[in-house]
Amino acid sequence: MPPSGMESSTPPVGTVRTGGSSERDDALLGAVGRAVEVTGAHAGSVFLVSRDRRSLVLSAVSGTPPSLLGGWQRIPVNSAIPVAVAYRSGRTVHLAGADETMRRFPQLAMALPYAFGSASVPVKAGDAVFGAMAVVWAAGPEREGLSKVQRRRLRATADRLGASLAELHARGALGEGDTGAAAPMMAPARPAPAVRVGLFDWDLDNGTLVADDELCAIFGIAPAEFDGRAATLAAKIDDAGLPGLRSAARTAVEEGHVLAHALHLRDGGEHRTVELWGRVPDAPDGRQARPHLVGAVLDAGTGMAAVEAIERLADGFFALAPDGRVTYANHGLERLLRVRQDELLGRRPWDVLPWLADPAYEDRYRATMVSQQPVSFLARRPPDQWLVFSLHPGSHGMTGWAARVRGPLPAGAEPGTPVAEEAALGTTSPRTPRLGTLYRVLQLGSALTEAVTSHEVCDVVDEQLLPALGGQRMALYLVTEGRLHLLSQRGYRTGFLDRFEGSPLRAGLPVSDALISGAPLFIESRQEFARAYPGIHASESGSWAFLPLIASSRPVGACVLGFDEARRFPGDDRDLLTALGGVIAHALQRARLYDAEFAVAHGLQDALLPHRLPALSDVRVTGRYLPGTRGMDIGGDWYDVIPTRDGVALIVGDVEGHNVAAAAVMGQLRSAVRAFASAGQRPGDVISSTNRLLVDLDPGPLASCCYVRLDPGSGVARVVLAGHCPPLLRRPGGHTEALDLPCGPLLGVTEAANYPESDVHFLPGSILALYTDGLVERRGSDVATGIDRLRTTLAHARAASLEELADRLLRDARRSPNRTDDIALLLSEYAPAPAH
Repeated sequence: MPPSGMESSTPPVGTVRTGGSSERDDALLGAVGRAVEVTGAHAGSVFLVSRDRRSLVLSAVSGTPPSLLGGWQRIPVNSAIPVAVAYRSGRTVHLAGADETMRRFPQLAMALPYAFGSASVPVKAGDAVFGAMAVVWAAGPEREGLSKVQRRRLRATADRLGASLAELHARGALGEGDTGAAAPMMAPARPAPAVRVGLFDWDLDNGTLVADDELCAIFGIAPAEFDGRAATLAAKIDDAGLPGLRSAARTAVEEGHVLAHALHLRDGGEHRTVELWGRVPDAPDGRQARPHLVGAVLDAGTGMAAVEAIERLADGFFALAPDGRVTYANHGLERLLRVRQDELLGRRPWDVLPWLADPAYEDRYRATMVSQQPVSFLARRPPDQWLVFSLHPGSHGMTGWAARVRGPLPAGAEPGTPVAEEAALGTTSPRTPRLGTLYRVLQLGSALTEAVTSHEVCDVVDEQLLPALGGQRMALYLVTEGRLHLLSQRGYRTGFLDRFEGSPLRAGLPVSDALISGAPLFIESRQEFARAYPGIHASESGSWAFLPLIASSRPVGACVLGFDEARRFPGDDRDLLTALGGVIAHALQRARLYDAEFAVAHGLQDALLPHRLPALSDVRVTGRYLPGTRGMDIGGDWYDVIPTRDGVALIVGDVEGHNVAAAAVMGQLRSAVRAFASAGQRPGDVISSTNRLLVDLDPGPLASCCYVRLDPGSGVARVVLAGHCPPLLRRPGGHTEALDLPCGPLLGVTEAANYPESDVHFLPGSILALYTDGLVERRGSDVATGIDRLRTTLAHARAASLEELADRLLRDARRSPNRTDDIALLLSEYAPAPAH
């Protein structure tokens, strides 16, 4: 039954797609996309209650297409399904994995027998319950469900959606209709961040060109400085390509066809390739128009090189949208399936090829999408050719690979039979996987897009490339001012590579020869190495591949792969390694830019934090900030100490997100808190005013905060919490506790939030620790455990000063190599001067 009061307060909510409220649609799509983002899930959905309040109707989804949800698009309110339970109870239903799902919701587990975890929360505002929101993630040993912070953010997202729907309902703008006839909305997938598109309108007669800001950015020109002349952009194009561009543009205008042209742009001393697409617009009213083109310039980053590399491979590669439609197929797949690319694109494979119409194949696809786990299976192409398909899922679809079965078929093989790729491909040695498992090209490319620093690129190459090739040694070199510098190595004995450090690019070294020629160098045996390089002592390897890493026609570095045994490098293997060298080169070039900008980003973060804390007569204070150890993103954690008329204010806060926008909001909040505190407002009013400011930044991020105003004369502190971790108080005798105080909601959720004040009495010698959740969160344990761990450390730490104590509390965090969150810590000691 619905909770008490729902019958009278819950408005009837329709999910009409035609004639409904565009504001409501925007709210639903924005909320479901944000829910997926803040939880790290791969799919999310919003269900709204029907007009008769008997059903929950799927209204918006992100990640998982409605076609995969089958009969789950309409769920009875009284059913034993997690979203219905969340709606009825008003509580979060968190299922960490398949085992917990089977134990608590066997009906759901039987209908969707896949490995996934889920969390469902109600969408409400006050007593009005509008529906429920759910997210789904891939369950596995490395993920034990959502953390408390992620669940808190999911609930905050649902609450924000509920507040928006309530406001729309109050204005009569929510919309009502027949929920059964409405199709659920799909949140648009975010494009790859590396792809940029700039738009233009080019008058060929007078040479004027209208360009948007993105096109100016692609050409490296500040939008405010662009003078509207095509010649200004032409100055950025390689001179050799200008005549061909002008000729192609004139021909396109004269013959009325689409212009497609590759441009080579000069970017400092480097070159990069972009694509220009244009067409002749229709003349108004049939009059002769001035010759001009409208179109776009596409900067796909390393994507173009990756596609070209895949097109050179013999095996089949393809990409599927979340609903199963083919969005890309290389020529290898066209030959393998004996079907043209244009017949596949935009359609599901089992709709095009009758021999793939067996429901077992579609079920493999559904299992891969829901569980986000890769799967390989057999298929038989008439009359008797067996193929192996491998599907690898992602947040916006999946990548597929197909090849002929070369090994013996498993006993009792049938279409759809799961199979290990190595067995199907006839791999004979577990130490040397066949290079034909070429889907790893895409895996490597995908992993490299997430590698931020140069050393992360090295880790990806080590973890992805060496196992795929069966190699035992790897060395990555950078080229700086014409000399080789070792960036990373795996498998070589200590000191072996020292003699090559700083070597100039000269003939006589295999790495230099590969870089000078621009072509990979393959040496298949020790004897061949001795003949080619008699003066160089070979390592313990039996064969080598020296790959030049060239990006934008310039040498970035080199990758050396070593294999224990002598091995052949047939033509297909050489083509593959050549393609991989290009992918690694672009990733390494991008990573070097990140490395260079790393110091700049954290310099900005440091500028937003207080450089020096005030010296106080009766209170000693010290603060610390640690950025995350992965990537160059800056965060939104901050601390501050503000002398006021009534004492001293101590603040620690955390803005969600790890980017420049989060740091900018942090700077605004820090300034706002200083202004409100300096004006003499009460602590609760300071936080309420700051909350209203953050709400006014709509759509702004959420933030948490702990605000303490300490009166040094009396030792009484007034504490306000806004969705933040509890402060820790160490008494003079060493007893330490996490203060159990009332806590208000996160900043930025609702303008009408209430933030209660609590009084805490300090004794001389007491130490107060304020911190952000990055200090207490660890993978595999909840925040409460982390807080208790910090409490224990604070209680037993022996330090001669407050500075030393702060360093001891951060010792473990400093040693963590993969800490994704930043940390702020503020320690204060109440030390009043003795009375005379």
